[in-house]
Amino acid sequence: MSNDTIGIGVIGYGYWGPNLVRNFAAHHSARLVGVCDFDSEKLAASKRLYPGVITTSSCDELLNNPAVDAVAIATPVHTHYELALAALKAGKHVLVEKPLAQNSELARRLIDEAARRGLILSVDHTFVYTPAVRKIRELLVKKELGSVYYYDSTRASLGLFQSDVNVIWDLAVHDISIIQYIFDEQPVAVSATGSCHVVGSPENMAHITLFFDSACVAHISVNWLSPIKVRQTFIGGSKKMIVYNDLEPTEKIKVYDKGITVDGTCDKAHQFRIGYRAGDMWAPHVAPKEALQVEVDHFIDCVRNGTQPISSGMSGLRVIEVLEAASRSIAEHGKPVLLKRQQRRVAERAAAV
Repeated sequence: MSNDTIGIGVIGYGYWGPNLVRNFAAHHSARLVGVCDFDSEKLAASKRLYPGVITTSSCDELLNNPAVDAVAIATPVHTHYELALAALKAGKHVLVEKPLAQNSELARRLIDEAARRGLILSVDHTFVYTPAVRKIRELLVKKELGSVYYYDSTRASLGLFQSDVNVIWDLAVHDISIIQYIFDEQPVAVSATGSCHVVGSPENMAHITLFFDSACVAHISVNWLSPIKVRQTFIGGSKKMIVYNDLEPTEKIKVYDKGITVDGTCDKAHQFRIGYRAGDMWAPHVAPKEALQVEVDHFIDCVRNGTQPISSGMSGLRVIEVLEAASRSIAEHGKPVLLKRQQRRVAERAAAV
């Protein structure tokens, strides 16, 4: 790492790649070395914006360049594993666009390879770096909401249809990574249903339920066939509730001092009396900083200091395990599927009996 800056190579200059390139190029501790893409027109576009940067259609040219310390991968999902593995074997730190790999087994191989070589492996779970989600996590850590009852999210738009992943691997991955980041417990089982309305393509809409050991439940609705773009989440607690709308330009988070009170005892359910509490609403200040800028800064800091990123390979693996369970549940018409770590726990208990 010459001159204390991190040399960066970006593979993929399609939908998300230009955003990565822009943020790395602007970072004071990074040095954008090269951009790789198979499309000559896209390379020409990057060259016009960043004339001093190497452009190439050969991934090996970037990976074999000693000036490149870390590689960001923004390519179709089915290419993530091979490209990330090649980068790790070339001694490069790696940031991979979500999801980390096509399945959990491939994700584990990447995690093991990075650990064996002492390299940073990070997944581009951009939403965990948004100031809004970080504020929500802060509120939950401080128990501002009390006991969390539910997470209910709708993430919908018209497209973008993808050929190698279905809608849950494209859109639900965001909410799963958010839940993993803001909750102090992990889901134990998943139930999901999905529908496909375009012949020859994967599911374009789905409804997912995540179950936890506590009474908390999470619902995620994702849709590629919505007439409008929706990015709205409700988080309910015993004390307060949150409405998070990512499309709001300013007040993305609104905290409502609303809820219910229950009079009566558990052994006399028929004598329950539900009361309703309605207090003030407040919108906490959320910094306008771009999430990807925060993520790039965090990734570079992890590379420099050898610390594990928030969206590490292991967090990417846990997200993929939920996606796999949801996919199996869709195939079985909504049948609940235990997550792998929960399956291991059940097997261990059975063996101990």
